[in-house]
Amino acid sequence: METKTAPYDVAEFLETPEEMAAYLEACIQESDGDAAFIAKALGDIARAKGMTQVARESGLSRESLYKALSGDRSPSFDKILKVISALGLQLSASVKEGAIVADVAEVA
Repeated sequence: METKTAPYDVAEFLETPEEMAAYLEACIQESDGDAAFIAKALGDIARAKGMTQVARESGLSRESLYKALSGDRSPSFDKILKVISALGLQLSASVKEGAIVADVAEVA
């Protein structure tokens, strides 16, 4: 019996803003600092939401978005911020697990 497979496209399964945010957070954690990997994840989310809508809301052209979010390059941070905003997401920061952070009052 032959096993049939089909290409997997995560964009087909990202339906809610919460799922999109969770996917992006997981990709950031797994990226090991690879900006192109994060850009590709944003591209997956943008395709799930609709590239035309994201282009309109970010003020970028569809062609520019496809290139920037292909995973082949690291787009500029201002493009990333525009796309994140257009996707209805926001960036946040937290202390990395296991990181040693000096108390600012102790350093001064």
